[in-house]
Amino acid sequence: MIGYSPGRTVPYAVPALFLLAFSESSFFPVPPDVLLIALAISIPSKAFYFAAVCSVGSVLGGMLGYLIGYEFMEVVGNRIVAFYGFMDKWQAVGELYNNYAAWAVAIAGFTPIPYKVFTIAGGAFKIDFLVFVLASFVSRSARFFLVSTLIYYFGPPIKSFIDKYFNTLAIVFAVLLVGGFVLVKYVMN
Repeated sequence: MIGYSPGRTVPYAVPALFLLAFSESSFFPVPPDVLLIALAISIPSKAFYFAAVCSVGSVLGGMLGYLIGYEFMEVVGNRIVAFYGFMDKWQAVGELYNNYAAWAVAIAGFTPIPYKVFTIAGGAFKIDFLVFVLASFVSRSARFFLVSTLIYYFGPPIKSFIDKYFNTLAIVFAVLLVGGFVLVKYVMN
């Protein structure tokens, strides 16, 4: 980048992060993690601020995805779901929502599963909106703050680790989280 120096970002970087997080949660294919990592590495002292911007943008974008599924499934939603190759899995997604609404949103929000498909499904299958928003807020914030925390404490060298292992670590974390709750449920009964 011409004129790049650590500790400085371009004036439109934060709005771009917000818009990227917003659009990725409802229709856009590029995850905001790439820009979040670049900004957090650029100014580590603002890593948590960038994670907060990303989280808010993502949850608001998820609400748009919910609206698309709730009101505009035939017009727009089906096309988005088809674009991501989930039409043949749509009924399975619906069953996940009927049985585990908050968990389905939370796992999709944290892992590399296309979150936008689950935001649209949330509206299409009419899960409780408050449950949807809370699960989205917790999972998306956990994802973005985890990335920012790693960068804040470990600096630029952690970037290659995140790039290489984030998807695997996210899936392992989700499995352990769900497994822990299942174990507690059976131990408590």
